[in-house]
Amino acid sequence: MPVNEIDHLLNSDRFSFDLTELRAKYKKERDKRIRTEGNEQYVEVKGDFSHYVDDPYIDVSLERKPLTDEVDALVVGGGFGGLLAGARLRQAGVKKIRLVEKGSDFGGTWYWNRYPGAMCDIESYIYLPLLEELGYIPKEKYTKAPEILEHSRRIAEHFDLYSDALLQTQVTEARWVEADKNWRITTNRDDEIRAKYLVMANGPLNRPKLPGIKGIDKFQGHTFHTSRWDYDYTGGDASGGLSKLKDKCVGVIGTGATAVQCIPHLGAAAESLFVFQRTPSSVDVRANQVTDTNWVKTLTPGWQKRRMENFNTLVSGGYEKEDFVQDGWTEIFRNLTGVLPPEGYEAIPKNKLYLATELADFEKMEKIRSRVDSLVRDESTAEALKPYYRQFCKRPCFHDEYLETYNLPNVTLVDTAGKGVAEVTSRGVIVDGKEYELDCLIFATGFEVGTSYTRRSGYEVIGQNGRRLGKKWEKGPTTFHGMHSAEFPNCFFMGFIQTALTPNFVHLLLEQSKHIAHLVHHAEKNKIGSIVASQAAEDEWCATIKRLAKSGEKFFRECTPGYYNNEGKADEGYGFIQNSYGGGPVEFFQILENWREQGDMDGLILE
Repeated sequence: MPVNEIDHLLNSDRFSFDLTELRAKYKKERDKRIRTEGNEQYVEVKGDFSHYVDDPYIDVSLERKPLTDEVDALVVGGGFGGLLAGARLRQAGVKKIRLVEKGSDFGGTWYWNRYPGAMCDIESYIYLPLLEELGYIPKEKYTKAPEILEHSRRIAEHFDLYSDALLQTQVTEARWVEADKNWRITTNRDDEIRAKYLVMANGPLNRPKLPGIKGIDKFQGHTFHTSRWDYDYTGGDASGGLSKLKDKCVGVIGTGATAVQCIPHLGAAAESLFVFQRTPSSVDVRANQVTDTNWVKTLTPGWQKRRMENFNTLVSGGYEKEDFVQDGWTEIFRNLTGVLPPEGYEAIPKNKLYLATELADFEKMEKIRSRVDSLVRDESTAEALKPYYRQFCKRPCFHDEYLETYNLPNVTLVDTAGKGVAEVTSRGVIVDGKEYELDCLIFATGFEVGTSYTRRSGYEVIGQNGRRLGKKWEKGPTTFHGMHSAEFPNCFFMGFIQTALTPNFVHLLLEQSKHIAHLVHHAEKNKIGSIVASQAAEDEWCATIKRLAKSGEKFFRECTPGYYNNEGKADEGYGFIQNSYGGGPVEFFQILENWREQGDMDGLILE
């Protein structure tokens, strides 16, 4: 695309906004939300709130005596990461696999998140893994939490992962024993397990976080975090029907993805509902629908893999002749590439690429803001619900009832103009000098992301020569391909650690589990005792991560604060994005495939 074509767009009638004015508005809204020293966004869940990390679904039948044994592989985490690792290791011929999970069942995020309205924002046909292998088709295009939990159990049963699972169990330490070439793992139930391979599938969203608000421990009413929803108090279940709130005044702090899903149910049930907002979410159309049985009949072998790859290409800015998913995610990227030629981003001169995507982004967000105006009747409420930031400064939301909830007479949006709630009192919360008295205060404030890896996992990992992972990674993870770390043999990491970000997190887990199974199969076939990344390979990968991260520095520095950009603290790193592979998921998955095909295990030390 010639440079003058983009310049022409600036002078055309296509855009209804003034570029200079909108940039100034974005900056103003961003600056409102920058926290000062000593005024932290979130605080640790401890003390009076320590029960927020407890399991409300304890199963007494899982009580047992401590065990001492030796297994081929131990997988930490029972979410999709752990399930897929277990499934692929089983297919690779690994016989004895222990999965250790602190919950009383598999499911990970979907075990804990049982709040009303919980559902996936990625199409179920590409989000739920192994559909073809298990012969299952989801009931709806966007599956709800109970079905996701059910599918997690289905995977565990299909691959016989329950038989050696240690549920309601937390790892307390993992230590490499060089003489034996294996890991010694201890747990909070006094287990001691030896495992040749250790797979860390703890998941990125497992430890609740609380807002850093003065007096947060003073409230005398009822409180809970959305990831530990208290149905004994609210009544109802995941589908809603919160009948016990009919005479309650409820407050919700947070307006992110979880809040967007549960607030319609709270608004429908509570006598009064106050939503305390610091930053509005971008909320687009969800348009969920029941699965078309005629469409199912047209599916041919390999359909899910093709569909996942098609989605992944489109949401990475690549070109596909056909959009299989056709949802809000792919529409976002169709819009972002609407100013591009069919060849994609590469056809635009580098000095115009940022401008081209910025224009398309502004255009899309103008539509998001127009949707608010079309659905919310009160003008001041509508204005407060409009997001003034780039589309991917925060994870986009999709919902068909959230915005309309603010038209209900019992629902009040309390916009804090970017400052957040000022104080919590024994009776309620204070915003702009006004106290809102509440019976119940719900924290829809998400999970820890930017804290240290070993803190989130809840245990220390000790590698060769007593090297502690917490110490090694105190300034951020250092890996090779995001799955190995020098001095930690036969230890594999799963998740968003120096890998590629993709909206469909499960696609990444599938690729990682395939890669780990390949490595284990190679080691077993060739009677290799240990696999560990060389320091040179790790250094080179970290340099690649750092080099490619620079391409997104300008974007994330200009973003409103959030976990993507370390709550706006650009000088201290780029949060969730800081340690991701900047080349995108399509390129990253190809790197892994090429590496496997090369076959020489380059970058690894095999002994």
